[in-house]
Amino acid sequence: MSIRSKILKELEKKPRRAKELKERLGSDKKVQRALEELVQGQKVRQQGEVYFAQGGRQDTLLPCTMVKIGRTFGFAARQDGEGDVFIPGRGLLGAMPGDEVLVRLFEHPRVEGSQEGEVAAVVAPCNSFVGTVCREEGRLALEPDACPGLRLVIKKSADGGAREGEKAAVVILERGACHEEHRVGVAMRFGRAEEAKPCVKALLYAAGMSKQFPEKVRAEARAFEGAEPAEAELAGRLDLRGLPIFTIDSDSTRDIDDAVSLHSLPDGGYELGVHIADVSYYVRPGSELDAEAMRRGSSVYYGDSVVPMLPRQLSNGICSLNPQKTRLAFSCLMRLDAEGRLLEHRFVKTVIHSRVKGVYAEIDLLLAGDTGRPEYAALAAKYEKVLPQFAAMQQLYAKRAALRAARGALELETSEGKLEIDPEGRCVGVKRSVPGKSAGMIEEFMLLANECAAKTARAARLPFVYRVHEAPDPERREKLTALLAACGVPYHFAGAAPTAQELGAILEGSRGTPGEHVVHTGVLRSMSKARYDAVPLGHFGLALADYAHFTSPIRRYADLAVHRILSEYAAGVPAAETTRRWGGFAGEAAKQASAREQAAMRLERAAADRYKAEYMHGRLGQQADGLVCGVTAHGIFVELENTVEGMVPVEGLCTGRPLLTEGVRLSDPLTGRSWALGDAVRITVAGANVALGRVEFALA
Repeated sequence: MSIRSKILKELEKKPRRAKELKERLGSDKKVQRALEELVQGQKVRQQGEVYFAQGGRQDTLLPCTMVKIGRTFGFAARQDGEGDVFIPGRGLLGAMPGDEVLVRLFEHPRVEGSQEGEVAAVVAPCNSFVGTVCREEGRLALEPDACPGLRLVIKKSADGGAREGEKAAVVILERGACHEEHRVGVAMRFGRAEEAKPCVKALLYAAGMSKQFPEKVRAEARAFEGAEPAEAELAGRLDLRGLPIFTIDSDSTRDIDDAVSLHSLPDGGYELGVHIADVSYYVRPGSELDAEAMRRGSSVYYGDSVVPMLPRQLSNGICSLNPQKTRLAFSCLMRLDAEGRLLEHRFVKTVIHSRVKGVYAEIDLLLAGDTGRPEYAALAAKYEKVLPQFAAMQQLYAKRAALRAARGALELETSEGKLEIDPEGRCVGVKRSVPGKSAGMIEEFMLLANECAAKTARAARLPFVYRVHEAPDPERREKLTALLAACGVPYHFAGAAPTAQELGAILEGSRGTPGEHVVHTGVLRSMSKARYDAVPLGHFGLALADYAHFTSPIRRYADLAVHRILSEYAAGVPAAETTRRWGGFAGEAAKQASAREQAAMRLERAAADRYKAEYMHGRLGQQADGLVCGVTAHGIFVELENTVEGMVPVEGLCTGRPLLTEGVRLSDPLTGRSWALGDAVRITVAGANVALGRVEFALA
């Protein structure tokens, strides 16, 4: 039998990789040459690393990506977007999360209408995982974070000195036909799994995020070490160093990319300046700095640390609007009338000199006007050069907030936890973060500058990166109406999709009621995710036709892209030339920025969960009050006042089979007890798994 016939016979049994065929047929060069001939002759089809025979069952295989693996089942997401396929354990073929696979659908699924199938081949394996080192039948193994309950045996010769109870990263060295046959080697050790800091390091490693930059990027960044703008670089810029410009951030902020100035006009109007670090001046297209910034997409903030988008020489140095330093800026200069309505605006390259690094808590104290506080006099002296602007800022903020409410922008009450990290990196405190008035003022002024950026781009027909937020789709609307009905909240939607005004009325009607948290969470979940797009689709939540991100180019690549395009506009470059140069770039930047933003948000949430679990581990057995924030067939989720969320398993609630009503209420038919979204409950902290960032409660 010829080598080609042998290959076809093997592939008719099942798809195989070239490596497999070479091992089975014993001739690397002959097999490779025969495979190429068979592909050319269209008798064999290649997909990724896998080959399979043309015709028959193989042509019905679906390209999928494994998204969830359990001990006895898995789910594969179809790459054509047509939902997930359930894979029973016997059909997994050892596939792991992240693997690109070919799936053969069953003709007769066990559940009518569902998609069920088996993995026919792993096309592109994902071989790197992080997890917790444990023991499996006396041998060291890794329980991956991506699939708890699964155990991957660590080869003794490749254990890297790992110990039970550590967080580690492994690489699959040998793939078997099932998970039990996989053998892995330790690539990195992070530390004890019951400590949040090593667990977060593992998360960063798994996500491919590092504080360290490639050498070529570091080499470019070193040119800015300790640098200050040269006098020649100030030429041609509008000199605003005489204005009392200042910044407002948290006390720990080191990458300061926005500053403000405000001047009251004789007619009752205002001149507002939003001054943003001119990052695009330093990070040039085609540079290593630019390529790495686009790859990262955004800075990632976790605990008391950050994985920056730009090296510190820029993010904390030459680009940061540090106090008492001359800095290059890109300013949005606006004129508003006495009611706070925008009359005109322009974007101009400037040079500024921030008077003081404002801190939210300090400015809030000054805005409160409590002169009797012992620290008031010292703070008034610190802010002496900018203090006269505070009254006008409060006035303008109130007027802008009223205009925002009038146009129907949604005012969602969301809760964020503030973590207190000690010098050793342990979480020793968690409390609810309540933004003060100064944070609201800065947010409103930045929002206005962002709107101006998008308005300018649309009017000038520039290629652009818009921030878009679309209306809820019919499926989300249906879930929201079911929630509102189950909670007894009145609502009225005139069209197929709710308007921002209709949702705003629901939010306003729930304020101050026991169901406020539930309603706000439900409305938030009903909305589409905001994202970046090259097309101006508007922003549903803000009720704006035009919106973009302009104000944070140190930490978001989308803003840097916007600066690059607006810089040409400000310099008088014709729109046609700008479109020629940046038309393709805008779409690419929008897509990359959206993907990296989602990755950063997932990582920040996962890191916060680990820190919160670490904090709660020290409070096992303690009691606390909370609200039911989620209801599932497996139990209820309870959020404490400090924003820590934990689950009360259904086994601790129901003696009989639980009854779930619209994802809103869980009932025990035998006892008549029930738990609904928004219910106040008292819990006991029953467990905390730091490695997975999970907290378990029991009803007190």
